[in-house]
Amino acid sequence: MDSSRRLIICITGASGAAYGKRALEITKECGVETFLVISRAGETTLRYEMDLGAADLAPLCSDIFKIGDIAAPIASGSFSTMGMLIAPCSVNTMSQIASGVTGNLISRAADVVLKERRRLVMMVRESPFHLGHLRTMTQLTEMGAIIAPPLPAFYAEPMTIDDMITQSVCRSLDLFGLHPTGMRRWGEDLEKGKRGS
Repeated sequence: MDSSRRLIICITGASGAAYGKRALEITKECGVETFLVISRAGETTLRYEMDLGAADLAPLCSDIFKIGDIAAPIASGSFSTMGMLIAPCSVNTMSQIASGVTGNLISRAADVVLKERRRLVMMVRESPFHLGHLRTMTQLTEMGAIIAPPLPAFYAEPMTIDDMITQSVCRSLDLFGLHPTGMRRWGEDLEKGKRGS
């Protein structure tokens, strides 16, 4: 399989499980082979927010790995991928990755992505940030990760919550060189006549 069409997607315990589900749906539409890992807290949030379990997401991905499965292919740098999207990314997961703690498959696979100089995009879901959060994000950025909080793009004229979720996810997938059809782009899909003179 072409590594440019392989992506690791992780769902952690921050609010916003819908971002992970939508990422799986969009990457499947794009013909990307995806490998899913859900943290234990992520499974709880997925059930609470969407009344779904890991099995419900199985049809959307190529394979699902248990959080404790450190022998999974994605735990090795020899398994080539375009990188990893964590959607949503909890502060706990962010902190583990920044400190180099690789106690579960998510932090181990993220560490592999960073050491192999692949793309790691983290949709961090927290607000407000304290100084420790900001320093951790700075450290991760220096290590090569991209911090991409899912913020609404009002210029895209969202009409529903799903519109906002889709725009944020498409923006993050854009960072991997994917160009999902669901993304509304300024100056392309949006009316040029609405620009200021």
